[in-house]
Amino acid sequence: MIAGIVGLGLIGGSFAKAYKAAGHTVLALEKDSSVFGFAKLSGAVDDKLTDENIDRCDIILVCVYPAAAVEFLKTKGSLISQKTIVIDCCGTKRNIVSEGFKTAKKYNFTYVGGHPMAGTHNSGFKYAKENLFYRAPMVIVPPTFDDIELYEKIKELLSPAKFGTITVTTAEKHDEMIAFTSQLAHVVSSAYIKSPTAIAHKGFSAGSYKDMTRVAWLNPEMWAELFLDNKDYLVNEIDIIIKNLEDYKSAIEKGDRETLIKLLDDGRKLKEKVDG
Repeated sequence: MIAGIVGLGLIGGSFAKAYKAAGHTVLALEKDSSVFGFAKLSGAVDDKLTDENIDRCDIILVCVYPAAAVEFLKTKGSLISQKTIVIDCCGTKRNIVSEGFKTAKKYNFTYVGGHPMAGTHNSGFKYAKENLFYRAPMVIVPPTFDDIELYEKIKELLSPAKFGTITVTTAEKHDEMIAFTSQLAHVVSSAYIKSPTAIAHKGFSAGSYKDMTRVAWLNPEMWAELFLDNKDYLVNEIDIIIKNLEDYKSAIEKGDRETLIKLLDDGRKLKEKVDG
């Protein structure tokens, strides 16, 4: 198999390492020449992904920000082979999928929206790992939902990454869910660490603090683009958590023990219900 990787950050770099470890050829497009050079020197990449060899790829994984992913599809679409399956790995889906499907139809190649549900709070190729996706979920948004042959082909092409599950959904449902499961958590973590008390936390913090602040170590440029791409769903989730926090704040201010106990118990029961 020949895999094309666009972008050698954490996600693209991890894909490159996974495909190389499985014995496949990896061609990569990376705007930072030093990152590309290091990736090639480390053995994660065989060569550059170019206009001349892009049509040799069986799969192309586009692992850059949404706007850059759209730009790649538009500028390179005419060079992509009909046999190639292109999967973007952006954290939002509606904008990129809309453009991706149109571009794929125009140039007659297969495009699938994708989002590997794996990562760390670190970014960049130096943190890439060949087992980053091991047993992790992969979400895909296909052009049609009744093409079993395409689904099996996608599974085959993604097999070197060793995902645990592949979930098929719509772009709208993906963005609605991801606003809650990922984006809201990053907003809350970033806001939480801004308390003046944070500077003096050492010696007074343990697991709860670490859990709440881990993803405050984020890439500001990337997450800002993702938040704005998904602002309707994300703003709705922020409104919900503000309302819930107001309920807790009111009960505490009033010294209303019974209401506070009920709020806390409701949260505990809901956690047990949704996560088992």
